[in-house]
Amino acid sequence: MNALAVTLIVLACVLSGAALGMVLRKLLPADRLSEETKDLIKLGTALLSTLTALVLGLLITSSKSSADVTADEIKQIAAKIIQLDRNLRHYGPEANEVRDLLRRMVTTNTDMLWTGATPVRSALAQGGANIEEIQEKLRALAPNNDARRWLQTHALQIATEVEQVRWLALERSEKSISIPFLVVLVLWLAVIFACFGLLAPRHGIAYAVIFACALSVSGAIFLIEELNQPFAGLLKISDAPMRHAIAEMNQ
Repeated sequence: MNALAVTLIVLACVLSGAALGMVLRKLLPADRLSEETKDLIKLGTALLSTLTALVLGLLITSSKSSADVTADEIKQIAAKIIQLDRNLRHYGPEANEVRDLLRRMVTTNTDMLWTGATPVRSALAQGGANIEEIQEKLRALAPNNDARRWLQTHALQIATEVEQVRWLALERSEKSISIPFLVVLVLWLAVIFACFGLLAPRHGIAYAVIFACALSVSGAIFLIEELNQPFAGLLKISDAPMRHAIAEMNQ
């Protein structure tokens, strides 16, 4: 389920909670909403709001941190790919086949990851198969001097490092809030807004404030879901490092 769909569901649940509170206010006898009862509702709402705010803040911080780490890993991969290509260039014409394979792999996988044509995990998995093929071809090279032997060893080391970083990116890709956790969080929000609806005056400004608050908390869920999908959506990480690496290899 994409981030927008989750956000709309959360918004609907929260607004339903507010509507339920408004209906209950009409149904409850006036003596059931005494000042003491209202004070108790306000205290309970404040407690639940604080707890929810802490959870949302931690989730946003965690998701942003994960997205930043993934962006740094992409930069590392791009830098190592440029290093690998230059090593192969220095090796000589015998490494041109490996260079061509590397260039095709990077171009294809970059397009798949950032255009959304292929699921992220599938694109990263295919990239792993291509890296293994490159490693096989590197091992098949037959260096005839110490300089070329060093370049071969260094190229294999870089390819291994690229594979390790790719696995880390694969583990972080398409992470999302677990369904039970999201259900509990939405339940808290619905209860909070039911209390808002129960105590809110009946006029347009109050309704507008409730809607704005509902939109805000739903937006927080949207941010979390977007940041947990770093290769898709409005907040996806930049493909500039990989495009730069492709440009360097094409020179």
